[in-house]
Amino acid sequence: MPAKFIYFISFALALLISFVGTFLVARIAVRRKIMDYPDGRRKFHEQPTPTLGGMAIFGSFFLVTLTIGLLAGYLSSGNIPLRNMIGIWAGGLILMIGGYLDDKYQLPPQYSILFPILATLSIISSGIQAVSVHNPLTGNIVSVSSLLSVVIVFIWVMTMTYTTKFLDGMDGLVTGISGIAALVIFALSLTSQVRQPHTALLAITFAGSLFGFLILNFHPAKIFLGEAGSTFTGFMLAVLAVISGGKIATAVLVMGIPLLDMVWVILQRLFSKQSPFKGDRKHLHFKLLDLGFSQPQAVLFLYALTGIFGATALLLQSLGKLVALGVLVLFTIALLILIFVLSKVRQKLNE
Repeated sequence: MPAKFIYFISFALALLISFVGTFLVARIAVRRKIMDYPDGRRKFHEQPTPTLGGMAIFGSFFLVTLTIGLLAGYLSSGNIPLRNMIGIWAGGLILMIGGYLDDKYQLPPQYSILFPILATLSIISSGIQAVSVHNPLTGNIVSVSSLLSVVIVFIWVMTMTYTTKFLDGMDGLVTGISGIAALVIFALSLTSQVRQPHTALLAITFAGSLFGFLILNFHPAKIFLGEAGSTFTGFMLAVLAVISGGKIATAVLVMGIPLLDMVWVILQRLFSKQSPFKGDRKHLHFKLLDLGFSQPQAVLFLYALTGIFGATALLLQSLGKLVALGVLVLFTIALLILIFVLSKVRQKLNE
């Protein structure tokens, strides 16, 4: 079967299963009263909205990767070792269980963090590792020890998992940005420098699962990602970056603004002597609302920025990506300062 046909089938199947599964998950959430209620401060939806949406994404991704993987022979030692896939599926299942419990019982942060930790350990124990690090200044490939690999993968996966978790504050924001990132990793996997069709298959399947859910998750959202979905998206992007040959720099560039936003918000909370896990309106997307953006406008603006930096990641080599990362940092700092100044001016004009 031609590779292009497999990619198309995987994307279409994942999108369809995710879309249909979203209705089923929403019905379960309503029946079990696992809902997100508006508060007029950080939650702007007009009526209680079901969560657990991440289960539709994970279920779709699992079913398609299992079916296509077995039928097309992609789950083999020459492509994606079954052991690795079991680790990914197990990690996703752990996040689904943790997400369900968190959405249902509102777990404290010290308990909810246990599930991302266990999910990360599941992929590490399956053999997924960062075997080498590319030095962008010299171009040399530096091998890393097994212990260092474990540390790198653990920190990276946990960071990305919490980046999307913290980002989940508007309809369709995390789903769309993660979908764009998955498409970038898909395209990167097909380049002559990488040539990893198996990683491309996982990325395009994940993208299909996300976009199938996005149909009902974009404003006004009929269902939310919930804890399971907001953590699973970052978890999968982190894993895809590692198994695509350690393309962590590419993922950082694509997800740069959410990552920097998370760091910025955590620092503000710590300086204010607040818990870094406490929700507030310090995020960039909330600041855009304060400037007069509508929810769809703010989300589409952040989609556009993600797409621009994603395209940049595809066009640049390692040293170029390092320069682009520097530009991204400066751009984000400038954007935050500009928004801060404009919000102060708007506040004074309204007084």
